[in-house]
Amino acid sequence: VQLQASGGGLVQAGGSLRLSCAASGRTFSTYNFGWFRQGPGKEREFVAAISWIGSNTYYTDSVKGRFTISRDNANNTVYLQMNSLKPEDTAVYYCAAARRYGEITTTRYDYWGQGTLVTVSS
Repeated sequence: VQLQASGGGLVQAGGSLRLSCAASGRTFSTYNFGWFRQGPGKEREFVAAISWIGSNTYYTDSVKGRFTISRDNANNTVYLQMNSLKPEDTAVYYCAAARRYGEITTTRYDYWGQGTLVTVSS
């Protein structure tokens, strides 16, 4: 599975962005997906996960109620809708694929996209 993340950019606090993760490969629908982020000088951290069928989602506490992860298996794409953005959401965002749902550690993910930068100004 090859992943290509896009949709990052510069936005003011309170604004919204939607990230996309386009995947290649016939096994897309069998993978569970996650979004991670890495802020300046910080470790890469888990943001959200979605199960292979899209019926289950999981979020880190800091984004609950603001971010929504979804997927379109027909188009091999995973999304992260980010609303009410805060300066502390500034980071490079990565999508990743895992065999198991709900994994929050990077080592549990088999495939990674290249990252897309989100900058939130105050």
